[in-house]
Amino acid sequence: IQRILSSNLGDNIRTREWMKEFSQVYEQQYAVALFNSVRFEIEGGGGTQSQLLHRKDPLEGCTIFSGSLFQYLEENRKWRNRFVFVPKDYTINLYESKAAHERGLHPKLTINCAGYKALTSLEEYMELINKSLPGVKAKVGSNPFIKCATGFPLILWHPYARHHYFCVMTEKEQKKWHAVLQDCVRDSNNGLPENCTVKTPAFTDAVRLHRQARGQYGTWDMMCGTPPQILANLVMETLHPDIRNMIVPRLKGKMQQRQKNWMLISDAVYKQVLTQTTGQYQALVEACEAQRGPLDTRLRTDMDQIITSKEHVSSKIRALVLPKAEQILRTNIQPYINSILEALMDPTSRGFAEVRDVFFREMVEISKNSLNGGGKEKMGENMERLSMLAFHPVKMQSCYEKVEELNLEGLQQRFDVSSPSVFISRAQILMREQMDNAVYTFEQLLNQSLEAQGDSDMCKITQRCQDRVLKKYDYDSSTVRKKFFREALLQIIIPYMLQQLAPSCSPELPRFKELIFEDFSRFLLIENMFEEVVLQSVSKDIMMAVKEAAVQRRHNLYRDSIILTNSDPNLHLLGENPQVDWATKFGGDEPEGSVSSADEGRGFGRKRKQVVSMIQLDGVPLPYESCLEVPGVELIPEEDAESKEEENEEDQLGKAENLGPKSPDSVNEIRDLINPVVEVVVPVSKEEQSEVTNKTEATTGSITVEDGVEEDVTVVETVPKGSQREKTSPQAILQQLVASKKQEVDKEEAAIQNAIEELEIAVQEDESEQITEISAAESDNESSPPLVTDSSSREDSGFQSPTSEGPVDSEPQPITNGLNGEEKIVDPVEVEVVLS
Repeated sequence: IQRILSSNLGDNIRTREWMKEFSQVYEQQYAVALFNSVRFEIEGGGGTQSQLLHRKDPLEGCTIFSGSLFQYLEENRKWRNRFVFVPKDYTINLYESKAAHERGLHPKLTINCAGYKALTSLEEYMELINKSLPGVKAKVGSNPFIKCATGFPLILWHPYARHHYFCVMTEKEQKKWHAVLQDCVRDSNNGLPENCTVKTPAFTDAVRLHRQARGQYGTWDMMCGTPPQILANLVMETLHPDIRNMIVPRLKGKMQQRQKNWMLISDAVYKQVLTQTTGQYQALVEACEAQRGPLDTRLRTDMDQIITSKEHVSSKIRALVLPKAEQILRTNIQPYINSILEALMDPTSRGFAEVRDVFFREMVEISKNSLNGGGKEKMGENMERLSMLAFHPVKMQSCYEKVEELNLEGLQQRFDVSSPSVFISRAQILMREQMDNAVYTFEQLLNQSLEAQGDSDMCKITQRCQDRVLKKYDYDSSTVRKKFFREALLQIIIPYMLQQLAPSCSPELPRFKELIFEDFSRFLLIENMFEEVVLQSVSKDIMMAVKEAAVQRRHNLYRDSIILTNSDPNLHLLGENPQVDWATKFGGDEPEGSVSSADEGRGFGRKRKQVVSMIQLDGVPLPYESCLEVPGVELIPEEDAESKEEENEEDQLGKAENLGPKSPDSVNEIRDLINPVVEVVVPVSKEEQSEVTNKTEATTGSITVEDGVEEDVTVVETVPKGSQREKTSPQAILQQLVASKKQEVDKEEAAIQNAIEELEIAVQEDESEQITEISAAESDNESSPPLVTDSSSREDSGFQSPTSEGPVDSEPQPITNGLNGEEKIVDPVEVEVVLS
């Protein structure tokens, strides 16, 4: 195990080797992407002009969501109340309280949701956990290693990184939070900027070619997040199974503990890989950008010659590839094109239709307000809400759910499509963009009409602008969907054709390199020209299939010949206007959520417009910042000695699980996870417990566990300083444990009976004294005023069980004593047995 961790984690040899190979491919693709970008700039490109306006920065001066929920802390196995703040970059920031966020303190945790899945049930989560560890399966009905505080969990699951556990109080809260988390995942996955016409194509092509070189064709679910995150996922795709196969068989302990330890190891590996890919990718991009100037100059000087050379070589490749490609196209692809297209069109078109309906319903509400005489202030409030409609995860959830019904069952295995999630996420991003375009266009048209005609007939003006926007939306929706269908078909078919053609064509391709001039060899790569030939061979059939669907008006698609020209010649000039501040326009005062220019550069201390409103529960104060307002939940272990009530709760529950290890950040800490710790409590007399200061003693030996296997152990004993137990040697303690293990098998009933009798004698001796102490404490509480507890004065807050309100008469209480006036609970002597 030490060798495995040192070779794969300590030095990151695998990551460096992988990044070295990827860097070579990226540098080649960077020059090709620069050539394509400069050529497009010189020659220009066609394309249908959008009818709707596009907002440059939709979330300027806005936040997505903020509210309170409960987070599970693995370090101490507790549920804590946390204030969650989601800014416009869709990262999840967790603060100890709302006051901590308003004071500008750093968040306790920041989560980038790229690659995560938002789950709402422990059953679904445990199913994914069992799949991640083959051979380590949970039995039916077995308890998971986490107990949810309420019946409404929220879990963020990642195949490699650390998992995060939350819960809320009601089903309504759960649905809203789940929609927010899904939106965070959706936006974080879309981490490749489309406006980077060189770096983004170079990166995506390099990733695709690198995977194809290893025989991995088809779509990939983990193509999500920023480039360093995608590269880390690529490294983990091969590294993760190797480490799992070598380490998991060596993990010891119960099934739940092995699962938990493996997740901590996987998270530590992923963190180290991500750190290295981030630094190396940044250095790679800087090196390529430094060469961009000379390459751009050479391209613009020799563009005509480079294009001529490319066309000549492409014709030679086409003569070799085209006959084979057409044969595969006729037999294996053409019969399935219409089936794939129909599977894509139906749920996607229903999703875009739902976007139209949601927008129309919001328009109806605004019109009702005008007819009912709601006034300008009400109109301003409605328009402020409308402006953020596309980024409201709850209102858009019905649109997203339509697309999630997309199913490629029966086609995934044939064309090596891992899952439809890639297409679902892309369609949802396009739906959000179209909704925001429609809202922004309506705002600009309404503002223009009000300035020209006044607000005397608000309802009529609103209706006229609404009709114009819906007409433009229908046209743009058709254009966007047709483009999406073509791209999706290419993503499904092209990898399949490349995989089929590779055995016969790949050996013939290197001879075409001789036809390329050495000066142009950086911009003309044989692999790219080969893929372009394959793409051209199938594009005609794909275009015909989409065109036929449009001619038949299936799913409200428009023909390409229907172009809305000059319908609004001055409309696109409105796109240059600043965003309308409706609260100021109709209210006359600066809105409460506005951001001043002085506050724009600061990340805190200001109020900003929030897309999603806070959740208000009936009968529950909000925000419930104090742990005193959180109802107690049974079976939630409270295992640290922060308060006397928490200790009483542990005694009453009687079964407290072992503390889980913290997330390891080093190789040594990961190695420690391989050896689980078994704690054995040794009874100590009252005289031995009276001392405050403890010490530890350790020794080694062997012990026979339940399965009969003899294991080497390390005994760590915590004993009170100055007590009589100091006189007992560690070897004697170890022998005593072995002897007690044998006696437990032979004389189990007698040992139980003796323990019961000793417990009864101890209770009878201390009964009168305990009753006197409790009565005195109750009388003091009655005579003194109640204490005011400030949750902010404590380091953290957690659930308080109703059973921990006071001491129980029938059970002995731990002795408390401490220094500096603070109570400190002296635990019984514990012996830890570490299996090596």
